[in-house]
Amino acid sequence: MRVRNAGGTRTRNKPYLRKRLAWQIQALAEGGLSECALAKIEELAPLAPVRWRPDMTVFTGVPMLARPRDSRLPAIGSTVARVHQSVEHQVTVLADGFEYQGQRHTSLSQIARLISGTPWNGYTFFGLQRRPGATQTTEARA
Repeated sequence: MRVRNAGGTRTRNKPYLRKRLAWQIQALAEGGLSECALAKIEELAPLAPVRWRPDMTVFTGVPMLARPRDSRLPAIGSTVARVHQSVEHQVTVLADGFEYQGQRHTSLSQIARLISGTPWNGYTFFGLQRRPGATQTTEARA
């Protein structure tokens, strides 16, 4: 039996995925965690180390906390440019994603793959994450 990624997890650990899927099926059938349990989690979560905090979207369908903005990104409204195969590509940084050629995207990696045709780390492709020995051909404009 082949277990595919269960959405929201990066692991390929089959026993873990089976348990997570079983819990999700049970939560859908019986309503998930009680309001009391969710309130207790909210109360205790700020005291827990960051890596131990669960993604509450799985349990409630609502994000528990907004994800912090990545420090590598320029300010909202800025334009990130990259010359690829003699063509300049400009991406506008939005509060909730990016805009490229009039379309919204959730990640720079999606745009980098669209431009290059191959998988790229978006931060690396647009020069927002420096690699040792790489030359920077990207600029950010506010």
